[in-house]
Amino acid sequence: MRTLRVAVPVIAVATLAACTSTQDPATPSGSAQPADTEVTVVTHDSFAVPDAVVAQFERDTGIKVTFVAPGDAGAMVNQLILTKDAPLGDVAYGVDNTFASRALDEGVFADYTSSAPAAVDAAQYAIEGSEALTAVDFSDVCLNYDLAYFEDNGLAVPQTFDDLLKPEYKSLVSVTNPATSSPGLAFLLATIAAKGDGWQDYWSALVANDVRVTASWSDTYYTDFSAPNYGGDYPIVLSYASSPPFEVIDGEPTTAALLDTCFRQVEYVGVLEGAKHPTAAGKVVDWMLSDEFQAALPENMYVYPVSSAVEVPADWATYAPLASAPWSVPAADIAANRDQWIKDWTAVVTP
Repeated sequence: MRTLRVAVPVIAVATLAACTSTQDPATPSGSAQPADTEVTVVTHDSFAVPDAVVAQFERDTGIKVTFVAPGDAGAMVNQLILTKDAPLGDVAYGVDNTFASRALDEGVFADYTSSAPAAVDAAQYAIEGSEALTAVDFSDVCLNYDLAYFEDNGLAVPQTFDDLLKPEYKSLVSVTNPATSSPGLAFLLATIAAKGDGWQDYWSALVANDVRVTASWSDTYYTDFSAPNYGGDYPIVLSYASSPPFEVIDGEPTTAALLDTCFRQVEYVGVLEGAKHPTAAGKVVDWMLSDEFQAALPENMYVYPVSSAVEVPADWATYAPLASAPWSVPAADIAANRDQWIKDWTAVVTP
């Protein structure tokens, strides 16, 4: 996921050395935690919620929350797998539906069923055959474009994947590497869903049209995007359908999303297997489904909350509509083919 620079002040991210808490005592579920209980939450490097939301949870529960961020969602999953015998923390947030099966297959997460009211809403995104991950939010990964660039250059805005192959869009597109970026993997899956067995040929054509590939969403968005807030050289970049509301300047939109290129991404939270504080970790899962946490998601992480009790900002209806028919790939197909698809993509794009 991602955090645009206009976010309100957010929690500080601790270093990995912060994982120093002691073993949870045998605390019955639902009872108060000892005052010195410290839960470490492993998350991606774009996690952001207001300090006040964290502080309220700590006051209500007596649990101290520390956050560590090994990198993007893909890097985080890799670290969770590599350290599963000595986990980096107690709970992990930000594993999405493109990487979830890998983490589950490696036994990274323990089963946990939340009793929070919003768990009913989260259940629609449950991963079949597993009780280890709880959905927290969702969003559409898709290409965004700089409105002024196309107007100033008298160029029609591309609408489809095929449009991006036209010569007039050569050297205008920046995306992220699916091996290192969860949005990049989501975009790769969107092209696989759209092109089927011909997806490698499609990427070969994108390469021939001089597509740029970066290591992370932040590189593509903050550095490459030509939108007014960033000033890069690429008017079409990979981001989210929920990004444009945060690029409105003086009441006028400066960017928009190409909704025919979207992949629906869901982010999950789960208690880590071998957690030092599993009971407290479960309370963190419940907290992330609370009204307070869910309401903070749109303005801070630019995603849709899973809770039906929480409303998104009014201007999202205008500037951040969800795709009516996002591309999707069955979870079982992702699990069976993800690694090979990434290898094949690498062979085509970065031989």
